[in-house]
Amino acid sequence: QVQLVESGGGLVQAGGSLGLSCAASGSIFSINAMGWYRQAPGKQRELVATITSGGSTNYAGAVKGRFTISRDNDKNTVYLQMNSLKPEDTAVYYCNADAATARYRSAQDYWGKGTLVTVSS
Repeated sequence: QVQLVESGGGLVQAGGSLGLSCAASGSIFSINAMGWYRQAPGKQRELVATITSGGSTNYAGAVKGRFTISRDNDKNTVYLQMNSLKPEDTAVYYCNADAATARYRSAQDYWGKGTLVTVSS
């Protein structure tokens, strides 16, 4: 099994910045795409950004130009730099990874427990 642990959440004022990180551990054979999703109270979980092992990125329209996703394949870690934060960015942010383990080579979907980001007005 693969474990994902997010860190970096907290309270920030509108216009501020935060950086999130997510480290994957376990019996990992390979990690394909990694990404960040978020869920605000009373709303569905939504995609924020994804990045493939080759570095191709995809962003939700609401965060494009403000957030940057990156990864370090050697460390099995994905990052999310969030700038110009808005109150509507307030949510629990979840790390996601499509990964294959040493035992099971077909890719599976894994999720972290989430980290809370609160943006005050």
